[in-house]
Amino acid sequence: MQCIRSALLSTRGRLLPVRSLSSSTISDSDLVVIGSGPGGYVAAIKAAQLGLKTVCVEKGATFGGTCLNVGCIPSKALLNNSHYYHAAKHEFASRGIKIDNVEVDLPAMMKAKDTSVSALTGGIAGLFKKNGITSVHGHGTIVTPNQVIVKNNDGGRTTINTKNILIATGSEVTLFLGLRSMRKPLCRP
Repeated sequence: MQCIRSALLSTRGRLLPVRSLSSSTISDSDLVVIGSGPGGYVAAIKAAQLGLKTVCVEKGATFGGTCLNVGCIPSKALLNNSHYYHAAKHEFASRGIKIDNVEVDLPAMMKAKDTSVSALTGGIAGLFKKNGITSVHGHGTIVTPNQVIVKNNDGGRTTINTKNILIATGSEVTLFLGLRSMRKPLCRP
C-alpha cells in the first residue's frame, strides 16, 4: 500500500494539515459486483461458489443495500410489531386473552428492528467471508471495461482490475424535464 500525500491551501494562503490517503490495487479478479443489495450480494455469492475470484463494492457501511438497511426489512419489522400491538389491543380479548394497559414502547420496537437488520447484514458479511469474497466499502466508478476505481469510505482509493463487471446498484427516482420533485407533497390536506 502506498500513501498519497495531499495538502490544501486555506483561503488565507496557509497550508492546512497534511492528510494521508491510502491507495491500493486488487489485481486479477474475475468479477467485480458494484452494489450489495439483494441482486448484488446473491450474484457475488453465486459467482464465488462457481469459482470466480469475486470483489464486491458497497458504498454503505454494511451489506444489503437499501432493502436490508433502511427499506423493506426495517419497514416490515416495524409493521409486524405494529400488528402485534393491534392484536393485543383489539383482538386478544375476543379470544379470551385479557391484557390491561397495552402500550407501545417505541425504543424497544426500534431496537428489535435494529437487531433484525444487524442479523441479516451480518449474515451477508459472514457469507462473503465463507465464500472468499473480497469487499471494498466506497463509491465505485467504472473507468474502463476491466477496471473499477473505488473512492473508499475512509478517504483512500482502491483500483480493481477485473475480467468482468456486474452493476447491481439498485435504482433512484429519475425526474423528467418539467416535472416537480416528489420530495414535497403535491397535495396538502
